[in-house]
Amino acid sequence: MKRLKKGILFLMSTSVLLTAGLCTSLSTSAQQVLVGYKGDVNLDGTLSVRDAVLLQKHLTDTERITDEAACSRADLTGEGNVNVYDLALLKRCLRSTDEWIPIYEEQPEPEMPFISAPIAAVGSSLPSQGDAGLVIFYIDFPDCTYENKLSAEEVQEIAFGGEDETSAYYPFESMHAFYKRSSKGSMNLTGQVFSYTAQNSISAYNEDKAALAKECYAAFKDSVDFSQFDKDGDGRIDATLLTVPESADEDYWWPCAGGFGDPYYTVDGMTIGHIITGNAAPSDHMNFNSSYLHEMGHCMGLPDYYLYYSEDFDSMHGPAGTELMDADAYSDFGAFSKLMLGWYREDQVQVYDSTQGVQTFLLSAAQTEEGNCVIIPYGTLSEDYFSEYFIIEYSTDTGNNSAVGHLWWQEIESGIRIHHIQAELYSDEWWTYPKYQNGSEHTGLNDEGIRLIRLVNDGGSPFRTGDVISSSTSGFGWYDSSEQESIDPSVTISVGALVDGQYTITISPN
Repeated sequence: MKRLKKGILFLMSTSVLLTAGLCTSLSTSAQQVLVGYKGDVNLDGTLSVRDAVLLQKHLTDTERITDEAACSRADLTGEGNVNVYDLALLKRCLRSTDEWIPIYEEQPEPEMPFISAPIAAVGSSLPSQGDAGLVIFYIDFPDCTYENKLSAEEVQEIAFGGEDETSAYYPFESMHAFYKRSSKGSMNLTGQVFSYTAQNSISAYNEDKAALAKECYAAFKDSVDFSQFDKDGDGRIDATLLTVPESADEDYWWPCAGGFGDPYYTVDGMTIGHIITGNAAPSDHMNFNSSYLHEMGHCMGLPDYYLYYSEDFDSMHGPAGTELMDADAYSDFGAFSKLMLGWYREDQVQVYDSTQGVQTFLLSAAQTEEGNCVIIPYGTLSEDYFSEYFIIEYSTDTGNNSAVGHLWWQEIESGIRIHHIQAELYSDEWWTYPKYQNGSEHTGLNDEGIRLIRLVNDGGSPFRTGDVISSSTSGFGWYDSSEQESIDPSVTISVGALVDGQYTITISPN
């Protein structure tokens, strides 16, 4: 007789002896659900003479019990087999419902919901949570062709294939897989690739990308319902990628993203959301995916973190300075980006409360489902996280960061890293955006004052066990009226031990 025990707990009071034939009832705990009773071999949810008859027929080989769940319930004594003692115990239980033996199934704690995505306030078209749609037009031109032209099916797999840790291109085996890991499963990117040869030479579209997009949509609109790519139901196709050959002039075709520019143009009743254009060819698998994952970050509302007006345009340096929206396009998103995109569950955003004195937090690896963060706010933290604060995470060189260490121009180390955030929103007559994002008039166009994001101890390694972060640490200060990080945060962060994949950090008021 095969005995089923998987996922089932046979719970009885320690004061009751089964060998004496006694049964007892048991109330369920918050983590357990009543799924039935021992002896209910016909699985009708109750005990009756029919169960005893069926069990007796089984014991006499008149009618065997073959259902695995029924077999498990027939073993009332929990000895691993079914015999006459089980039948005797069942008959005793039939005398009174008070003596029925309940079966409880252990249930996992319900997962906390994801936070809302604050970045949605900027009016981006590609949803960062739930289903998201991407239309890819894989385009060549009469005078500009691919060195290695792939089929639409091949590009489809490169963009939207499933997760595969054994892939030579991991963690950029597909856009879908990368986003699934980074978002902890909260974003599901799907889409379709259409191969197309443009009607004109490429120069005809250098300064009119919208014309190329319209031409592509017109070519397929009679055979494809493009409304399926409006996943969030806002009346816009979520995002469109126009990918062109690698030989295209970089002055016009370097990967970039922005608004479509024609609010009156529609396809299948849909207007066009953000469009991406670029010459990252899919034959260069990792460059193709990493480049356009960055650009889709813009379609979700994130700005560039790299510096527009400095000779060294990398915003955050060193082995702690990797971030997909910075110049390091082969790395994962950092804690601030994930916070803005809504890629943390409610219990994964921990906030330091200065009124509570010394507080200790656990940080799990950012490149895992359990990855979390700690926020130290300057004053009152805005409910939508558009305020000034430090955000702390335990970043690793694994998962979506695992490609960085294999690139000669990038380095990465695992440990605690801290970003200084000033995420105030600003609205003008055209749009809403983070006030201190690159290219904003509020940054003074010199990158020397307030920035949306800075790395504490920029250029250094991540913090590890024994490290202490205080006002003497470079970049660990609030902005003053001169836009310098000179105001003492009045806290000290001590990095404790790394145990079972979690760092302990202690935040103490000065």
